[in-house]
Amino acid sequence: MNVLNRFLDYITWDTQSSETSGEWPSTPGQMTFAKHLREELEQMGLTDITLDENAYLMATLPANTDKPIPTIGFIAHMDTSPDCSGKDVKARIVEDYDGGDITLNAAEGTVLSPAQFPELRDYVGQRLIVTDGTTLLGADDKAGIAEILAAVEYLQQHPEIEHGTIRIAFNPDEEIGQGAHKFDVGLFGAEWGYTMDGGAVGELEFENFNAASARVLFKGLNVHPGYAKDKMVNAMLVAMRYAGLLPADQTPATTEGYEGFYHLVGMEGTVEQASLTYIIRDHYRDRFEQRKAEMQRLVEVINTDFPGCATIELKDQYYNMREQIEPVMHVIDIAKQAMEEVGVAPKVQPIRGGTDGAQLSFKGLPCPNIFAGGLNFHGRYEFVPIESMEKAAEVVVAICRIVAAR
Repeated sequence: MNVLNRFLDYITWDTQSSETSGEWPSTPGQMTFAKHLREELEQMGLTDITLDENAYLMATLPANTDKPIPTIGFIAHMDTSPDCSGKDVKARIVEDYDGGDITLNAAEGTVLSPAQFPELRDYVGQRLIVTDGTTLLGADDKAGIAEILAAVEYLQQHPEIEHGTIRIAFNPDEEIGQGAHKFDVGLFGAEWGYTMDGGAVGELEFENFNAASARVLFKGLNVHPGYAKDKMVNAMLVAMRYAGLLPADQTPATTEGYEGFYHLVGMEGTVEQASLTYIIRDHYRDRFEQRKAEMQRLVEVINTDFPGCATIELKDQYYNMREQIEPVMHVIDIAKQAMEEVGVAPKVQPIRGGTDGAQLSFKGLPCPNIFAGGLNFHGRYEFVPIESMEKAAEVVVAICRIVAAR
């Protein structure tokens, strides 16, 4: 399957999203890339191609049988992370990786090393696509786009593989948490779908964090510091006290697996006014609610000593898709079977983060997440084994075949 050439083309398009633009899509490069993909879909002969004003691109591979087969979908996102530049990506292929250090940029001393990234050792003997050490690569999620289209092309070239109607969609702004916001599930028209947006080969995910944001505001009282005794209330110091009340062993740096956390992501302040911005994460809904309640309780603790000083703004962001997937676990069984049939050991694990699939599942489209093959996302050390992308494309084909057979 022609995954490699597609991927090397897609990563040359600058589609970095922006959390601050206020536009939709958040950057014009995403629409430019969407139009490029639309032309490719037209050349492939797909049908029902739509590209709306928000850069949501959809298309159909028609069924090649009259049998009643569920319509299923495959989804990937077009944007790359705002955390690292995605402009002028210059990739190279490391042939037959030997397990040692890979110098990405000699001038800057940027080295991709198994001493720092031990997962590299899992890919000895394979072909790795790496960056030049100045940008991210873009495997998140242009590998997913390449894999879906390579699989669709393979199905077109092999009409002996029976399949139902296949819907595909490429959306903007996943990296800033907005990828599913304007996704038209009704227009997509699939009974269920899969996002091709996971990491290492074999990953299969249908659990993610419940997520909320919190902004805690502190109002101080400023007077001349020379005459401040028993008068001044320093909002920054009160904010620090609040932060110190949260458990130090429940942060991203101290948790793993199913363990939730409080994560301080921003702080601003003067004597008069300060703020702390957090994200709250937990896989279990009851613990998630407890975490939000605890942050509210600590505001009341602060206000006991400094009446009227602290307020909190809490906002739920997304929920664990597991509660939407459990009633339709056959969609997971099919993905597992597909992986096993192409020689990939399924690794079912929770996502320590969010995914478009979570929001889509709550919008009525059950949508677990399948590996796209990349590792070290969102930075200059990102890489993807070509063999992993090829396997991901094979999994897509196998899913289509298994659904038809069932």
